[in-house]
Amino acid sequence: MSELQGALSGIRVVDLSRVLAGPFCTMILGDLGADVIKVEAPGGSDETRGWGPPYTGGESAYYLTANRNKKAITLNLKHPKGKDIFFQLIKDADVLVENFKVGTLAKLGLAPETLLEHNPRLVIAEITGFGQTGPLRHLPGYDYIVQAFGGLMSITGSEESGPMKVGVAIVDVLTGLFTAIGILAALQERERSGKGQVVDVALLDVSVAALVNVASNYLVSGKLPRLLGNAHPNIVPYQTFEAQDQPMVVAVGNDRQFAHFAQVIGRPELAEDERFATNPQRLVHRDELIAIIQEELKKRPAREWMEQLQAVGVPCAPIQTLDQVFSHPQVLARGMVVEMEHPTAERVRLVGSPLHLSRTPVSYRAHPPLAGEHTDIVLQELGYTAEDIQRLREEGVV
Repeated sequence: MSELQGALSGIRVVDLSRVLAGPFCTMILGDLGADVIKVEAPGGSDETRGWGPPYTGGESAYYLTANRNKKAITLNLKHPKGKDIFFQLIKDADVLVENFKVGTLAKLGLAPETLLEHNPRLVIAEITGFGQTGPLRHLPGYDYIVQAFGGLMSITGSEESGPMKVGVAIVDVLTGLFTAIGILAALQERERSGKGQVVDVALLDVSVAALVNVASNYLVSGKLPRLLGNAHPNIVPYQTFEAQDQPMVVAVGNDRQFAHFAQVIGRPELAEDERFATNPQRLVHRDELIAIIQEELKKRPAREWMEQLQAVGVPCAPIQTLDQVFSHPQVLARGMVVEMEHPTAERVRLVGSPLHLSRTPVSYRAHPPLAGEHTDIVLQELGYTAEDIQRLREEGVV
């Protein structure tokens, strides 16, 4: 374990979230050094603990992916004593992250205004499917539903496949990132004002924001995008092709690169052809050009093409499977696979953090916790004795 202090050392985060967007956000904060306390109902209420197989040591791989660097306690927020403990937790906390349906915490007497009365410096991040305002605010939020509702599925897939979802819960992941950014901004502002605030992040808003250039294309032109599969709406050639032995990706970003590409595939005249010389013209004549390129690329193995294309600065890549990804020297050199000790699985392999800070690097201090693993420790820090904790267990508070 690293003895260096992380960038967020000294920041305490109370994590009421579950599944992916919230836990992913709080894991980022934990990796950066924050003290994260994961709060679940007695017995464990993060449903991803049961989202398997695969399992290791009784924990699902899904749960393990977003919960390292946290302490875990169980707490019954419906019990008056549970609320008392919760108010003690947030009294000295810096951040609270929750992803209940709109109004759930208010019904428990834990609305943001109440929490801010107990701790005016608290940053409260509320993650929901559709936001705290608007006609759909009370609907639950699921990544798949929002990928459909927010437009991502309408631009993903091909004309043959029809609309497709992204292969991972990408809206949840992006929501976790946006929430972490919002929290860090609120903490920075607190340095000036001394006051906390509420950060309202919705999966729907994130899904719409993630449309980026495709959304801009529509807002500027008024034209609905086509389903282009692995092609790009604004750049050609920028897609998958079949080489002699396997598929590969070519991503030509400008006219100079296209000239190099044409030279490598043995068709230098394409860069002089008025139909293909510039990207706007290549867009117009996309189908003709792609057919020519595909015919040429099928003549040789992907590795040979990639060696030559990379040598002249044309971006390209094989489509790697996960066994290839996690054994690749570059991925390993970047520390993207980490191993951690675990009380029931002995050791677990996890995806590393992509953040590399030169003076305050991320650290992997604590395994993804078992449900309630640190309840006694946290309560003792709050002043409870072993006898007090035993009584709380008997009463169903923890």
